[in-house]
Amino acid sequence: MKILAIGMNYPSHVKEMNNILSPEPVIFSKPESALLLNNKPFFYPDFSTDIQYETEIVVKIDRLGKNIAPKFAHRYYSEITVGIDFTARDLQKQCKEKGHPWEIAKAFDNSAPVGRMAVKTAHPDIQNINFHLDINGTTVQQGNTKDMIFTVDRIIAHASRFFTLKNGDLIYTGTPDGVGPVKIGDHLQAYLENELVLDFKVK
Repeated sequence: MKILAIGMNYPSHVKEMNNILSPEPVIFSKPESALLLNNKPFFYPDFSTDIQYETEIVVKIDRLGKNIAPKFAHRYYSEITVGIDFTARDLQKQCKEKGHPWEIAKAFDNSAPVGRMAVKTAHPDIQNINFHLDINGTTVQQGNTKDMIFTVDRIIAHASRFFTLKNGDLIYTGTPDGVGPVKIGDHLQAYLENELVLDFKVK
């Protein structure tokens, strides 16, 4: 399986990061070793002092697809959840300044915690789903998929032009504004609407 992720897909986050809007979805990837499953703890790595959370809706691909038309993209996933795209912001800044790729800042081990899957039919409008992240009992980030620049189906169609999508692949669909740092001892809880789907600690 593979993890594809979309950058700069909420106007508020684009503004927050002082970036510019892209005319097409910005895609990057994480390896399978980035997955953090079953609410296992995230161990703060020794190569960064600025690990930041980015809370995102995640869709799970459940059939083989290539060059998928946007109008058919909804047929290629039946489960959704919330995930965290952990980013080593200090490494990302260094890489960008040098003009280097920044996979080490995004794709490191356990950088993709993913929550318990929920059936898509429980949320009939994929483009109107609330989600949020609490840290130590306080809401630090929240969003709604209606604010996406590129819809979930547009993302799937676009990604399938370049990558054959396979059963089990995960697509992180972008984060709204409100990203910020985590520290050892933090307790992260992510919600899909009012349903707790991800619950883990930083150690």
